Amino acid sequence: MDQLEIFKALSNKSRLQILQWLKDPELNFPEQEVYGFENGVCVGQIQQKAGLTQSTISEYLSTLQRAGLVESTRVGQWTYYKRNEAAFAALTKIIEKEL
Repeated sequence: MDQLEIFKALSNKSRLQILQWLKDPELNFPEQEVYGFENGVCVGQIQQKAGLTQSTISEYLSTLQRAGLVESTRVGQWTYYKRNEAAFAALTKIIEKEL
């Protein structure tokens, strides 16, 4: 786990917001209910909620994924994202022990 990469990813307000939304996807993305949440939330839903361009959202999600904070699943032409809860548990331990 690259701590610097993680903290860089967390240093942007919109990326933090995305992580907060993905923490409770059923509440924050009710229109996704039709498709279920097992694969995560469709990037289009995230983009619509954030009100940012598709390229910006894609870059933010790539940054979060490189840091290990989210995981993606491709289904056909769609990409779904969800939080990597194991990474958050590891980050919590790092903060408690090292910082």
